[in-house]
Amino acid sequence: MPIVAIVIAVIVVLLLLVLIKNVVIVRQSRAYVIERLGAFHAVWGVGIHFKLPFIERVAKVVSLKEQVVDFAPQPVITKDNVTMQIDTVVFFEITDPKLYTYGVEHPMPAIENLTATTLRNIIGELELDQSLTSRDVINTKMRAILDEATDPWGIRVNRVELKNIIPPREIQDAMERQMKAERERRETLLQAEGQKQSKILVAEGERQSVILRAEAAKEAKIMEAEAQAAAIIKVQEAQAEGLRLLTAAAPSSAVIQLKSLEAFAAAADGKATKIIIPSEIQGIAGLAEGIVEAVKPAAPAEKTAPAAPQKPAPKQ
Repeated sequence: MPIVAIVIAVIVVLLLLVLIKNVVIVRQSRAYVIERLGAFHAVWGVGIHFKLPFIERVAKVVSLKEQVVDFAPQPVITKDNVTMQIDTVVFFEITDPKLYTYGVEHPMPAIENLTATTLRNIIGELELDQSLTSRDVINTKMRAILDEATDPWGIRVNRVELKNIIPPREIQDAMERQMKAERERRETLLQAEGQKQSKILVAEGERQSVILRAEAAKEAKIMEAEAQAAAIIKVQEAQAEGLRLLTAAAPSSAVIQLKSLEAFAAAADGKATKIIIPSEIQGIAGLAEGIVEAVKPAAPAEKTAPAAPQKPAPKQ
């Protein structure tokens, strides 16, 4: 009896161990491909699952994350017969775990070989310069071709990038010389353009300076002319006012002749070498002398000696 109990206990423990061992928990971003009796049965997603002991097995654990594969440089020949080394980077993800498991024997070597052949076909249609400057075009074509080719394998190619394009050494040297010459040419052009702009600015500055000086001279002449005109107007106004006052005073002919004499004296201020005196002025001079004599104070009478008595005439 005890032996039977021990056997039953052992069997129960073994059953529990088997059950525990066949409980499968699938984690996030994982997929389990399950085979039953050697044939595909199901794809288990995230969660807890129970696997039948000795009947079912996990054929493959597939990662559903996006994966990156960096392939070694591949020799390719351009349309103009230049051999280059190009390495690529492929970004892909598994969309169908069943096709990925049973579609191709070794998926990664298959993708690498497919990438190499596709790259050779595309580069073979381009010349060297086009190959160096058409990365986006090459990437787009390769992604479309690889995605279509790997679709039966349950793989979706998201991106393909050309990591490095390495031309032969002599081509690199020629490219460096060309770039150096181009940089020197651009430097010369920039210097010439700078000198041109400098000369233009200097000439523009000189032109503005000349214009400003001319404007200043014009303004000075205008102001001088305006000042002279104002002075002439003031003089004329003063003369007109003098004539008005003179007319209002009703001067006599003698005063008018005296004013003429003053004007003549002002004209003959010593600068003239020859003076012609009108006959009227001579009369004015006599008149002026008479006026001066009239306004002089009377001189005191001289003391005279007493007159001698007259001798009587002798009688005859």
